[in-house]
Amino acid sequence: MNTRVAPNSAPFDDRTAAADRAMGRRRAMRMGAVGFGALVLAGCKGIIPDGGSAPPPPPPPVEGPSAGELPDVDESRHRVALLVPMSGQNAAVGQSLSNATTMALLDTNTSNIRITSYDTANDPAGAARRAIADGNRLILGPLLGENVDAVQAVARPARVPIISFSNDSQVAGDGVYVMGQIPSQSIERTMTYAQQNGITRFAALVPSGEYGKRASDAMLAHARRTGTQVAAIETYDRDNSSLASAVRRLQESGDYQAVLIADGARIAVRAGPMLRDADQMAKILGTELWSGDAQIAQTPALRGAWFSAVSDARFQRLSDSYKSRFGSAPYRVSALGYDAVLLTIRIARDWQPGDPFPVSQLDDPAGFLGLDGAFRFDDGVVKRAFEVREVTVNGMKVVSPAPASFD
Repeated sequence: MNTRVAPNSAPFDDRTAAADRAMGRRRAMRMGAVGFGALVLAGCKGIIPDGGSAPPPPPPPVEGPSAGELPDVDESRHRVALLVPMSGQNAAVGQSLSNATTMALLDTNTSNIRITSYDTANDPAGAARRAIADGNRLILGPLLGENVDAVQAVARPARVPIISFSNDSQVAGDGVYVMGQIPSQSIERTMTYAQQNGITRFAALVPSGEYGKRASDAMLAHARRTGTQVAAIETYDRDNSSLASAVRRLQESGDYQAVLIADGARIAVRAGPMLRDADQMAKILGTELWSGDAQIAQTPALRGAWFSAVSDARFQRLSDSYKSRFGSAPYRVSALGYDAVLLTIRIARDWQPGDPFPVSQLDDPAGFLGLDGAFRFDDGVVKRAFEVREVTVNGMKVVSPAPASFD
């Protein structure tokens, strides 16, 4: 599957990319300043670089060498493979991830970890085989959930764990850890906040396809756990006529206090006015896909809406530093690459070069702290701390901060 991702966009849902391409290549997809110098531990187990100025840009990463070609000095360093697309449609995304991993090493003055990039664009299994042959003991990536099975089939027999950037929780387990933002967690956080503010009856507009199914399942599961109600869920095909019909059906179905628009900004700015015409009083809710998109705040019908996402504050500092080094804006997903390296550095304190990666440390219930806030893994799936934002005439306002830890 080939998916294009816009810089600074929200993490994309890699299982719905094909449908988005067919509709015109639509946008699918530890605490403190990003800088250089001292390492700080705070709250959860974390590593946050701080202070200093940016060094010159490093040379572009190169494809991994063949087995036996690694220099002897690397025998004293941990070998970590970065499996991302370095060619094809997603090459820019892969390069952004690769640049971010380089930044994390430079920002923390880390010299005992060697990260080599391997191109997954055409042959993810082949990239994994080269990575294993080169002696890498940990794989960061792949980017797409559809590539995980191929990489896992090579990595599992070699006892090399995988920290994937996918947001598909279904690929987690048996040595695979999923680090991407899970859409259902954003929806559950928003519904919890709404319930705390007196809303107990929900409805939703969801796109046809996998993302819509996940959104529906998340709403229904949360309702069962909390005793709230889901009055109606209407599905649309991402065109104006289908969307308008879904809004009409929703209006006819009746009794709800809030409507979730489970889609990105392009659909939300169309659905918002339709919902306002149908019901002036219903609270509009969104998803993590709204994060960082200016169209949301520019749409009057969406003002007052709530949605949940990881904080963008630390990513903005990463973005500024990235621009000074590489001359362009990073893709939003590049924060996952940066945090994956911080996580590796933290665990490498108790990891001897040449030994298997101590994968059990990834299961620490106290979690970790990264650029995107507190996170931990449950059964291989990342659990993140989300903040709730409200859309206002002046932009986004945080109305419920993200928890700083999992205490």
